[in-house]
Amino acid sequence: MARPVSATRDATPDASAGEEKKQRGIQSVEVGARLLDALAARREPLALSTLADAAELSTAQAHTYLVSLTRLGLVKRDALTGNYEPGPLSLRLGLLNLEHQPAYRAAAPRVAALALATGMSVAVSVAGPQGPTVVRYERGGYPLHVNLHVGTVMSLSTTSTGRIFRAFDDPARVAAMLAHQAENERDAPETAARIGEIRARGIERSVDAPSPGVSSMSVPVFDGAQRMQLALTAIGPTGLCDVGWDGALAQALKDAARDIAGLLS
Repeated sequence: MARPVSATRDATPDASAGEEKKQRGIQSVEVGARLLDALAARREPLALSTLADAAELSTAQAHTYLVSLTRLGLVKRDALTGNYEPGPLSLRLGLLNLEHQPAYRAAAPRVAALALATGMSVAVSVAGPQGPTVVRYERGGYPLHVNLHVGTVMSLSTTSTGRIFRAFDDPARVAAMLAHQAENERDAPETAARIGEIRARGIERSVDAPSPGVSSMSVPVFDGAQRMQLALTAIGPTGLCDVGWDGALAQALKDAARDIAGLLS
């Protein structure tokens, strides 16, 4: 009787060859990805020469790839500075990825409930290359004369959301966002004192700022390692928005942040 042939031994070379062939990619796409990776690593807009150096390309070669990446919406070029930053398609892909992150998934249903319970609009913001960026926005029962939507970038100084990030987010990430927003630090001692107060309270507010007639309160959400993951911000008309440090809105925000954090421990 013939001895059985080992299927594993005989199939392995063909299987390996097939796998190698299947994984063969397009080099130009991979080169373009180096530019995207460089942008993501630096977390700030970059000049052409800086971006080319980071991606280990010549300036001329980098420019050619950036033209195509810009047409695709993966990067965009600032008309004033000439610097490159992530484009709208990159941001949409980032949001798609974010929807699978534990903190975002834990926050989504809680945010909808918070807007319904308080009547305030509620924004979820995460750190982005340009600054704290709204990634979810639940409209409340009161109309707002302010243009807030997914993708809105918050000022680090003039919004309660931005100051929460300055107080609690990773310092290196905050520094990169400050550099992008070109924030004026001439009042550094006063700013440092205010940031210290925010850390002690664990909550921040804005009254009639940055838009007259609109007020807000914001809190951080941490994971089990006490790293800030996102901010929750309740926004409403000044006359209807309870901005008391111990008021019902402040308590509702803190409760929501605690509930979300509990799911991340």
